[in-house]
Amino acid sequence: MQITIEKVEKNILESRGVFSWPVWEKEVSRFKWHYDSMEECYILEGEITITAGEKKWEIRPGDFVTFPAGLGCEWNITKSVRKHYNFP
Repeated sequence: MQITIEKVEKNILESRGVFSWPVWEKEVSRFKWHYDSMEECYILEGEITITAGEKKWEIRPGDFVTFPAGLGCEWNITKSVRKHYNFP
């Protein structure tokens, strides 16, 4: 399973209503997570490394990230995170 990370222009974020999505915040920590459904999020602050099996993704502010349903992974938050999120 792949995580999709992309840089998206502000006008596209606005047209999708990203800035009206709820905000989630989390301090520096490490935890396992499983996605029962797809999640889209836009990273406002923080630094995260996501590990799933042998794959690793680095996520930073300005990244628009899509996590697929069924993904099991570990989050390693190295700088406190703030993100808009949505379960479409």
